[in-house]
Amino acid sequence: MLLLAFIKVLNDRFKNRFSDSYIMELKRENVLIEALPYMQEFYDSIMVIKVGGNAMVSAQIMEDIIKDIVLLRYVGIKPVIVHGGGPEITEKMERMGKKAEFFQGLRITDDETMEIARMVLVGNINTKIVSLIGVCGGKGIGLTGHDGRMILGHKQAAQIVINGIETEVDIGWVGESEVINPDILHIVLKNGYIPVISPIAVDAKGNALNINADIVAGDIAAALHAKKLILMTDISGLLRDINDPNSRISRVTLEDIDPLIAEGVIQGGMIPKLKGAAVAVKNGVERAHIINGSVSHSMLLELFTDCGVGTMVCKLGKLEKPKENK
Repeated sequence: MLLLAFIKVLNDRFKNRFSDSYIMELKRENVLIEALPYMQEFYDSIMVIKVGGNAMVSAQIMEDIIKDIVLLRYVGIKPVIVHGGGPEITEKMERMGKKAEFFQGLRITDDETMEIARMVLVGNINTKIVSLIGVCGGKGIGLTGHDGRMILGHKQAAQIVINGIETEVDIGWVGESEVINPDILHIVLKNGYIPVISPIAVDAKGNALNINADIVAGDIAAALHAKKLILMTDISGLLRDINDPNSRISRVTLEDIDPLIAEGVIQGGMIPKLKGAAVAVKNGVERAHIINGSVSHSMLLELFTDCGVGTMVCKLGKLEKPKENK
C-alpha cells in the first residue's frame, strides 16, 4: 500500500512533463530511491500539520490529506494535526440567525459565538478528523487547549486610533497563547496516536478562548521541537501577485517577512500563516512549509521528492523570485 501510494504521487508529479509511455516505465525501485533519503532523515521526528482552507469543506480532499498523514505515521514520522474552521463557524452562525462580525480581521466572539465555535470545532470538525484517521488505518485522538492545560492564553484586545489616541477595543473571547504545555502530546505520540487539536485555549480562570489556528500551530511546533511545520491552504504558497498562480515564491527567510508585509505581498489570511511559521522557525523548527492542500498528495510531494511544491520558510538564505514562464 505504501509503495503504491508513492508511485501514484510521483506518477501524478510527472504526468504533465513526460509521455505516458515514460510514466509507465517508471520503476517502483526508482520511486523508493527518491523517497528513501527523506524517510531516513524524517524518521522518528515530529511534524505539526495545520489543516484548513478548502480541505475543511471538501470531503475528498480531506480524505486524501488524512491518508497522507496516516502514511507519515507508518513510515516513522509523528504527525500532529491542528485544524481550523472559520468558514464552518460562520456558516453555523448564519444558520442560527447570527451574523458574523469581524474587527481588523479578528472574529468578534461573544458568549454565544464562543459556544458556536466550540460546537463546530470540537463537536464537529475534530471528531470527523479523528474518525477519518481511524477509517484510514491510524489512531487519532481529539484534544483542545483545555486538555492537560495544553494551551494557556489570555484575551487579545484589538487597537484602534480615535482622535490620535490609541484605544483598546474588546472583541470578546478572542485569545492568543502564552504557554504551550506539550506533555500530553508527548504521551499520546509515544503511544502511537495522531493528536488532532482544536484551536481553543484556556485562560487562568478556565474560560475558553478562540485562537488563530495558524499561529497556535507555530507555537505548538516550537514547543514540541518539531522537525517541520506544514501549513495547508488553498493556494500554492506565497504569491508575489495574488492574481498570478505562477508568481509563487519558493523560499522566504525570517528577515524577508516584515518587508513583504509592508509591500502588501503578504496580506490577509497569509499574514497569520507567515507569523506562525516565523514563530516556529525562530524557536528551532528547521523548516516551515505553506502548501496547497487542495492539490492531491501535495504534502508527500513536498516532503519526499526533490521538487518542492509550496513556499518554504527558513532562517537563512536569499529570497527567491518567481521564475519567468518560458
